[in-house]
Amino acid sequence: MQAAYREAQKAFKEDEVPIGCVIVKDGEVIAKAHNRKVHKNCAVFHAEIECIQKACKKLDNWNLKGCDLYVTLEPCMMCTGAIVNSRIDKIWYGCKDPKGGALVSNIRFKRIRNLNHYPEIKGGIMKEECSQILKDFFKNKR
Repeated sequence: MQAAYREAQKAFKEDEVPIGCVIVKDGEVIAKAHNRKVHKNCAVFHAEIECIQKACKKLDNWNLKGCDLYVTLEPCMMCTGAIVNSRIDKIWYGCKDPKGGALVSNIRFKRIRNLNHYPEIKGGIMKEECSQILKDFFKNKR
């Protein structure tokens, strides 16, 4: 999660919402990314989406079975869908997202019947740090 947090810090410095993500396979970080919606001027450039794209390219495979995803904020609906479709084994997230979280906060994706994959979920990793960087970012925006 520390590597994902460093990505969130990069986003903060770039005036992007500070969310970072890394994907790990066999104990090695194979992809890392942070939010770039503002710089790319496109709503789909979330940290998780970019990180999944990089991991697929690195492995030359869309199927990321055997990989874990670490992200500083609970994924939204779009990112949760991409995680499920890429077959990532486990999601580790920092803090919950009461507005847009789709793992446990709003949509509890494990309650959706008939999905072809349900990754394990573990939340609250570096929760305070992940929450604080978001609070600091939005405080600066006001």
